[in-house]
Amino acid sequence: MAPRRKAAAAAPAPAPGTGLAVVGKGIAGHLAAKAAPYTAPWISAAALPPLAGFATNQMWGDAPLSAGLASAALAVGGAALTTVTWRATPAGTKFGAFRRAQATASVAAGMGWLTCATAAGPFGHPMLDAWLLGGGLFAATWNVRQLMRNGASGDVEETNGGGGLGALAQAIGWEKVTVKSPKGTGKGVVRAGVEVEAGGTIEAVQGTTARVAAALQVPPSGVIVTPDAENAGRGTISLRVADLLKDGVPFAPPDALGMMPTRPIPVGLYADGEVWLLDPFSAPILQHVLVMGVTGAGKSEFLRSLVAHLATRQKMSIFLVDLAKGRQTVGHIADGIDWLIQDAKEAKRMLRSLPAAIKARGDVLASEGLDQWTPDSSLNAMLVWIEEAADVADFDELEEIARKARSVGIWLGISLQRATWTNVSTDVRANLQGSVCFGVDQPGDAGFCLPDSVTDAGAVPAWGSARPGYAFATGMGIPDSRWTTEARSGLTDRDELAALVAAGTPYRDPLDETTAAALGQAYEQRAHRGTNRTTPGIPAPAPAPAAPAYPVHDLEDDVMTAAEESAEMEIQDVYDEVMGAIPADPEPDAPYAGLGLDDDVPDTDEDDEDGGMTFEAPAPVGTEEARHILYTELDGWVQVGRLEFEPADLIPATAAAGRKRPWMQGELKRLVELGLLQRDGHGSYSIVQSPLQPA
Repeated sequence: MAPRRKAAAAAPAPAPGTGLAVVGKGIAGHLAAKAAPYTAPWISAAALPPLAGFATNQMWGDAPLSAGLASAALAVGGAALTTVTWRATPAGTKFGAFRRAQATASVAAGMGWLTCATAAGPFGHPMLDAWLLGGGLFAATWNVRQLMRNGASGDVEETNGGGGLGALAQAIGWEKVTVKSPKGTGKGVVRAGVEVEAGGTIEAVQGTTARVAAALQVPPSGVIVTPDAENAGRGTISLRVADLLKDGVPFAPPDALGMMPTRPIPVGLYADGEVWLLDPFSAPILQHVLVMGVTGAGKSEFLRSLVAHLATRQKMSIFLVDLAKGRQTVGHIADGIDWLIQDAKEAKRMLRSLPAAIKARGDVLASEGLDQWTPDSSLNAMLVWIEEAADVADFDELEEIARKARSVGIWLGISLQRATWTNVSTDVRANLQGSVCFGVDQPGDAGFCLPDSVTDAGAVPAWGSARPGYAFATGMGIPDSRWTTEARSGLTDRDELAALVAAGTPYRDPLDETTAAALGQAYEQRAHRGTNRTTPGIPAPAPAPAAPAYPVHDLEDDVMTAAEESAEMEIQDVYDEVMGAIPADPEPDAPYAGLGLDDDVPDTDEDDEDGGMTFEAPAPVGTEEARHILYTELDGWVQVGRLEFEPADLIPATAAAGRKRPWMQGELKRLVELGLLQRDGHGSYSIVQSPLQPA
């Protein structure tokens, strides 16, 4: 899918001299824009006094009595208006005191001139002179105030004594806080600087964000206070006064098909309209991600958008585990997923085989002279995504994978509703340095996912499922300044994503041979196989059938039962051979036939201690032949799809090899060291690769 480009129309050559004219117009326009804020006092001084004086003079200036009464009334009214101006203008700072004095003097002078102009007329001497000189001086003083207020940057400054945010600061009790330079972004967000006086802290200001949100009548997450990294007494307050994302965010398709995994991934928009980008594989350190949120908060929509983008890229392989609703969530884009797992047993196989794959990938990267994965490697980048990881693996497995996978280009994503210590251990969570937190029911739950610096600033998505798709995200190449900005993931369409993934088939590379070989039989016998450029035209797997209301037999259980039946038959043969040599008990003419439980046992003939029974031990075989017997048993299980076993399952093969249990345990240890078997924490084993198949 090539990026859309607009063709530029050929412009005619400009006429001589038009370039200078255009430049001149541009400069004039720039100067006019800069001068516009300073023209208001001059327009007011030039227009209002003569118009008002002419009007009052025409109404009451003809008769001496009416002129005198009108002048007296205007004098009293001017005094009252001057008093109101003095009282109504805040003066909590030196700048505020100057503003009060200037506003009061302007009102008093204007009303004084109007009172005199009513009787004497506005255009005679000395009223005309007073208007020209006084009006110009007062307009100039207001310009000076604007220049002093704006400074060189042109930023509007409001302190706690002024209106706007300053008035808000007084209302919520920020006695030791100064709000400065509020500026609107034009995208629904207002930002201002905050400074605390001696004895105050930015942390105390962060604790008042709920009161600020209530005063402004915005959501609690709409007020964010972030400290200044270089000055503990300063910070920034951001107010989201308008929600530009409430009507939804459209899915952003990739710029092109076949890009590398290191290109940023657009997954939505921030509250100020900027694109929400993830860039995990280009970051200095690949940061695994923890995604959290209640049901209906938007986690599945986010996952679909992420998978659809990565499924159109080269050198990228995706493993996804979802035991609850895998097909329902990603069935329409399953062709882009190399290994989609919906069975708990298969999920455990994959996780147990990952450490061997991590080691093999590390060896390859070392041989290629790379400290971590880059597109220059022969290996694919990988995404291993696990829904509700606590139902799939134990904490030790996840911690080992999360700790070791980062440098070998395996990006681990764990998604769940609440990342409490019972669902994911603190050791695992410490290795998940990226986070995306959608809506939670309790504000405290956000602390299980987001860093303390984010939640302390007020970025807490405590809206449950009421605002699906809204989230806060950290890490994964996201600038720190964006961690406290609300974002919303794009809304996806099933048909659009399915078509996008299908179009990406010629660009998807199969999993590299190193990783595939290290994953062994678990990967070779995977239930789902996505499509890629080497396997075009494979139809999408049919949706999983609805679960029947009655119990059914699992095919794998039937296969394993057949193998176990064969082992039991061998054990039964040995048992029958031994028991068949033992005569019926008691023997009628035996010396002990008439003995009771309390009688002494008579002495037996030492020459007949074995009662005439003889045992034939299996003929001894060589070590290689004994191993071949054991390996044949393991290979048979692989052929029928059985990849897990316990040591007791190999007793018949051990007995057939003429060996005992210690020898079998030694062989199992040897196979584990060779990487052909993997031992879990409960004493059982998984077959990574058949010992009879070449490596």
